[in-house]
This record gives sequence, structure tokens and C-alpha cells, in this order.
Amino acid sequence: MNTRTHEVLALGHDAWKMIGRTPGYIVAVRPLRGGAITDFEITQRLIRMLFQRAGISRLQRARVLICVPSAITHVEQRAVLEAARRAGAAQTYLIEQPMAAAIGASLPIHEPLGNMVVDIGGGTSEVAVISLGGVVALEAVRVGSFDIDAAIQSYVRREYGLAIGERTAEEVKLAIGSVFRTEDEYKAEVRGRDLMSGMPKTIVLTPEEIREAIDEPIQAILGAVKQALARTPPELSQDLLAEGIHLVGGGAMLRGFDLRIEQETAVRARLVDLPLETVVLGAGRCLESFDRLKDMFM
Repeated sequence: MNTRTHEVLALGHDAWKMIGRTPGYIVAVRPLRGGAITDFEITQRLIRMLFQRAGISRLQRARVLICVPSAITHVEQRAVLEAARRAGAAQTYLIEQPMAAAIGASLPIHEPLGNMVVDIGGGTSEVAVISLGGVVALEAVRVGSFDIDAAIQSYVRREYGLAIGERTAEEVKLAIGSVFRTEDEYKAEVRGRDLMSGMPKTIVLTPEEIREAIDEPIQAILGAVKQALARTPPELSQDLLAEGIHLVGGGAMLRGFDLRIEQETAVRARLVDLPLETVVLGAGRCLESFDRLKDMFM
């Protein structure tokens, strides 16, 4: 966003590519942090821009379904509904992300059968056990992929005295990041600014160092998985042993996450087919079968 003219220059991936590479008056704004709105005006503009991309004009009034974290408070819920209304939505409904993820992953949620979904997003991670169209056990933590990136940044700063940007931290995570030791591991060169001299500097990081760096946020997510398992009724616990745990969200794509969960819980875990898109695909299915699935909405 250009802070002088208040013009939005880029959105989504295009904006991400500009982080750390712009003059001071062009800033990257995240209108949502930890699954909650941090800037109401900009959230409203973001929703309006999404309407424009979808080809919805001010004359057409759209029916909108927004996926929100389960940990959302009533005040945060109202803020989301109000932002969508002001952006031009005719009717706005909310659905919990784990429920949308379960629908998107084609799980048998309407049957009396335990389905466990672990959704690791950018700002929040949620673990839900779903049966008969409702959430039976739920555990949510405001820890996600952004916290993993921040942990890599602070580790490199602490151990090597090197300042690296948000994008570099994410690139390192995608290149060599893992939560469980695997066979084909290799090192990565990381470039940044030396904090002492202010000069550009290159260091080499190993996957073991990244595992050490991100251990704290990973432990928080694993703790939520264990808590949810502990709260699951015994009858449904049997189902989970047979059905396993379904991992969705970008954070779940970290190498070895499924193996680490299996090691810690003794329950089989697997990554769904389209982990990044599962939640939004579930929301799309809800809109297509609106009358049949509207009982799922918050």
C-alpha cells in the first residue's frame, strides 16, 4: 500500500514478492493477524477487491461465506461480518475452518464416526474432532506458519548475528525446513545483513539447525493435537485409530510433520491431497449445497 496516496498497489502473492524491496512509503499491510482483524478499513478494502476479482459489481449483492478460526471471539465475529457488509455483501455467513476443511477433504462428517482434522494456517492452528456434522473436541492455538518463519529469523539473528527478512526466512523453511529427520537432507546458503558490520554476509544452515529453531512453535501445535485427542470420547478414539489424522493448511506441508505427529501420538497421520486449498474448497461446497449444509454455519 502507498501510504501517501492510500492506493493499494498489490494483493496476495504479488504483495508478498514486494516485502522488503520497496521505498519507505510503500508498506506491506496484513489486515488479519492470528486469525483476527487488525485493521478494519483495510480488511474492508481487501474484501471489496476480492469481489472485483470475482466479477461482482456494486449492483450485484453477493452471498458470502467466510472461514474463520474456531478460537474467534464474539467481538471478532462481529467485526468480520461488519467488514463484509460494508464491502457490499448481501448476506454473510461464517463457518469454522476445521469444519470447512473436513468438507473440502470429503470426510464423512455426517456419519457417527470420528474424523480428526489438523489445520495449520498462517496465524492459527486448529485441531478438531468432527462427528455427526458437529465439532466434538476442539483445540486451537494462535500459532502458525508466520510464527515458524519468525522463529527462523530470530535463530539466525541470535546464532549468527545476521538479519534476514520475512521472505528469506520462508524460503529457507520451504527449502530445508523439516520437523522430522529424513534421508535426503541438504544445507542451504542464506544471505543477509551482518548486524555488527552492516555488510552483506552469507552463512550456511543445516536442516538440524532449522529443526532446533522452530521447535517451540512446533511443540505448541503438537500440544494442541494431544489435548484434542485427550478430550475425544472413547468411542470416537477407536475411529481415529482406524481413520487417522488428516492434515490441512500450508504449515502441514512442512517435511515430516505427519511422521512427527505419528511418533508423538501413535495415531496415523496423512496430508490431504490439496492442503492449501482444502478450506476454501470446503467453503465452495457449502455454498453449492447451501440449504443442506447451512446448519454447519456459526
